[in-house]
Amino acid sequence: MDINAYIESGILELYVAGALSEKENKEVYALMQKHPEILQEVLSIEAAIVKLTGSASPSDNSHILQRIKQTLGFGDDDTKIISITKPRYNWITYSGWAASIILAVGLFWTMNQNKQLKYEIQTAEIQQSILEMQIAEAKNSLEKANTLLSVLRDENITEVPLAGQGDFANTYAKVYWDKNTQRIFLDAQGLPEPPEGKVYQVWSLKLSPLTPTSLGTIDSFITDENKIFEIENLNESEAFGITLEPAGGSETPTMEQLYTLGVVS
Repeated sequence: MDINAYIESGILELYVAGALSEKENKEVYALMQKHPEILQEVLSIEAAIVKLTGSASPSDNSHILQRIKQTLGFGDDDTKIISITKPRYNWITYSGWAASIILAVGLFWTMNQNKQLKYEIQTAEIQQSILEMQIAEAKNSLEKANTLLSVLRDENITEVPLAGQGDFANTYAKVYWDKNTQRIFLDAQGLPEPPEGKVYQVWSLKLSPLTPTSLGTIDSFITDENKIFEIENLNESEAFGITLEPAGGSETPTMEQLYTLGVVS
């Protein structure tokens, strides 16, 4: 749209004067909201009208009559009576009406600006929160990686490979057991993503007699990219196993869903 051509077309003067149809008024109003240049032009026209009507005194219009007579070719002595009909449009009324419109538009524009500013602030706050979360996650991942490296390099750490079992022979995992701190680090990279409604559950086992003790479920398996989990282990474990259980875990392992198993050497 050519804004300058639209402004020079004269439609904005007619809009301020109230000489447009309802449909045309709506179109101009919509363009005022969209284009600040059009809004500014309407404000300028309104200001000019207010100034014009303020400079003309309604009690003294002799100079206006004289100018009309000169324009029509009559001298001062002419006695011809010129019938001047009352203008169809009262500019003072229009200016007051237009001022109300301009005020409404200005308020609407201000409200939109405030709303946009509020939206931008909220967006910036959300982006900052996301960035802070990402930094925190990266920091946690780095700390976790450094901790794992120290565990892997510790000669006192017991490594327990967990081999796939039965129908899950292709799966695998590994436990790094730090007996001094009573915790294990489970590397579960070799396990597939559990189906919906299911979770992996880790077990500490005594072999004689076979006594399983739950070390908890891996609820964050899907969301954890590294698939390395730190788990507290207060047991004198002789073996470790991983089963697939319903969400929330089970009191005893479901042996038909035993994915991996490894004996402590």
